[in-house]
Amino acid sequence: MSARSKTVTHLFWTFVVGGAAALAYGRPALIATGLGIAAVLLYRLDRPRRFRALVRRTARRHARILALRRRQERFVDAYGNTVEDGWLREREYFIERTILPRLEQFGFSDYIDPRWDQMIAIVEAVAVSVQLPDETEMPEDGVAYERFCAGLLTQAGWHARPTQASGDQGADVIAEAAGTRLVVQCKRYGKPVGNAAVQEVAAAARHWSADMAAVVSNAGFTPAARKLAATTGVQLLHHDDLAGLRPMQSASRRLPA
Repeated sequence: MSARSKTVTHLFWTFVVGGAAALAYGRPALIATGLGIAAVLLYRLDRPRRFRALVRRTARRHARILALRRRQERFVDAYGNTVEDGWLREREYFIERTILPRLEQFGFSDYIDPRWDQMIAIVEAVAVSVQLPDETEMPEDGVAYERFCAGLLTQAGWHARPTQASGDQGADVIAEAAGTRLVVQCKRYGKPVGNAAVQEVAAAARHWSADMAAVVSNAGFTPAARKLAATTGVQLLHHDDLAGLRPMQSASRRLPA
């Protein structure tokens, strides 16, 4: 039953029951019926505001992650154009997987299609509202970026060290904490990172007998990289994520092959 049908049904039964009560009890029951009808109408008129509040409240629970994904999935190409295809996909994915179930749960299914653009605008506004660390603090050089990432892991409680340029077998940083070994490949890019980096760090994890593996980048990741990461157990992170990265030990000390 649609929300409009429910409203009509509520009005109908309020009128029927109230009318019967008014015949039996007179003016007080008639006033109560009028107030009941007014309450139903006000609840209906307030529905758009409650819809927006629910979308905004749900997005704000994930505001920092949305802001990080927005930063990761947008970049400026060699021609000076802002490319945000990855962010547009991420934004739609968040709406479909996180917001829509909440809307259906609270009876807003009929709002999903006609108010899609409104949901996009709300999620965008929430993501933009979060103040992230200044990107100017990030080194420009690739080797310096590896040391930068190792430093962030050290601040987060890991014993981290950059590897030697040769013989690293795909690992730029090796970190340990609470009996967990992590291998990291660091990519200071101006475009999304592809699946080659995922393949390399997954191989490095086996070589170093690591429990966790991650590719860290200032940029985003291609769909192919995300797909491969999902099947290999590799984490795809922005360097801002390193502050909250915690050990997660594997019983076999090996990632899936």
